[in-house]
Amino acid sequence: MPKQILNAPSGPQPIGAYSIATEANGFVFCSGQVAIHPDTNAPVIGDVATQAAQVMANIKAILADVGLTLEDVVKTTIFLADIADFPVVNQIYGEYFESGKPARSTVQAGALPGGYLVEIEVIAAR
Repeated sequence: MPKQILNAPSGPQPIGAYSIATEANGFVFCSGQVAIHPDTNAPVIGDVATQAAQVMANIKAILADVGLTLEDVVKTTIFLADIADFPVVNQIYGEYFESGKPARSTVQAGALPGGYLVEIEVIAAR
């Protein structure tokens, strides 16, 4: 199956040279999401908890637009500006993945574009 660019109007629209999601061979790859409000494409200002909640809401909306749910997610990567924020982000993340938790990596990125505190990307399977 060739790569297909997916449209996800309920999520924030790309602000750079990337697609919000692509699909190939039954896998959906969602670009890393930061705390951008999908209605305005404006940054959501706040602490790491506020940003993490917005990121997870964005991911959930993007997946819904392409006919998937969080239960379809098989792998995530969390990028943190400060690894000390891990416990807070982990708790919020866990509220969205109550069962069938996907594989996950978490790394300190040092700095994220736009001064964001957290970015999360996901891979889901159809």
